[in-house]
Amino acid sequence: MSTSEFDSFRPPQPTGGKRRKGKRGNRRGVNDGSREMPMVPDAEFTSYYGRPVVKPAPWGHEVAAYLFLGGVAGGSGLLAAGAQFTGRNTLRRNTRLSALIAVALGAVALVLDLGRPERFVNMLRTIKLTSPMSIGSWILSLFSGGIGVAAVAEIDKMTGERIPLGPLRPVLRTVEAPAGVAAGAFAAPLAVYTAVLLGDTATPTWNAMHKDLPFVFVSSASLAASGLAMITTPVAEAGPARTLAVLGVAGDLVATKLMERRMDPVAAEPLHHGEPGRMLRWSERLAVAGGLGTLLAGRHRGVAAASGLALLTASALTRFGVFEAGKESARDPRYTIEPQKRRLAARRAAGITDDSITTAR
Repeated sequence: MSTSEFDSFRPPQPTGGKRRKGKRGNRRGVNDGSREMPMVPDAEFTSYYGRPVVKPAPWGHEVAAYLFLGGVAGGSGLLAAGAQFTGRNTLRRNTRLSALIAVALGAVALVLDLGRPERFVNMLRTIKLTSPMSIGSWILSLFSGGIGVAAVAEIDKMTGERIPLGPLRPVLRTVEAPAGVAAGAFAAPLAVYTAVLLGDTATPTWNAMHKDLPFVFVSSASLAASGLAMITTPVAEAGPARTLAVLGVAGDLVATKLMERRMDPVAAEPLHHGEPGRMLRWSERLAVAGGLGTLLAGRHRGVAAASGLALLTASALTRFGVFEAGKESARDPRYTIEPQKRRLAARRAAGITDDSITTAR
């Protein structure tokens, strides 16, 4: 046996003699030949250098605010059109002004996220039917034009025709009603197109809810608009707002539960954990409380205002919760990899084995 000065650096050798014939060691972790030992450790969900599999959306809280304000504006525009046709002048005035303020603040939030106002103008240079962002830009612009004209007419009436319009006042009176109808026509698309925009991304949680999120956003817009109308409008004229509030609560609860049930269970996890989970749980509680207050004592001015505030807050928490859940899902590779593997297994189980997805060609 030879020796070397490097022997001290060798790892310690296992103790014990040779294995006797006919007997095998059974110590845990020792390869005794009775079974195959794993050659590699269990795989963990990770990515190169710990980076996400999909690139997170570069959107800040300004976009989340725009999602909420777009719902307020769209729902208020729809209520304003209904009040215009039913002769509820106070409800029409309040909802028109609410829609104008909401869409103006939403446009400011959108421009803040874009960085420069001309970037929004650039999106109007063309119409791309396959792009939710392109179509959404035109919906926002057309709605803003219609509700702007209608709201200016309301402000002119409120100030006793003191706005220096001159010969334009008869023109404003002529186009007021058509402008209100046009705003009502684009109100629902404004409230819902942002759901299509989120679902069209590769963000795991947003993409997993693309079929049902529009229904959730429509219900959320109903809560926001009806709640704001119940706060600003006397109960004698707020009947349509109360009806929309009750329908919105029922639609919101049903649409949210169906959406979560139809989603991949892993992709739905961010909706139940962390800050997004807290926001969505409180949204559900406030929606139920506001709906019960509207249904049971909505004709009492104080109760109506409190219920409206609860519904408005519930709508905001829904939009912000969905937004934050999507951003959270993009940070963890697990939310991308596990649903993909499950979809691949489902395709193979269904007998689809000759396409580029299942054969990885």
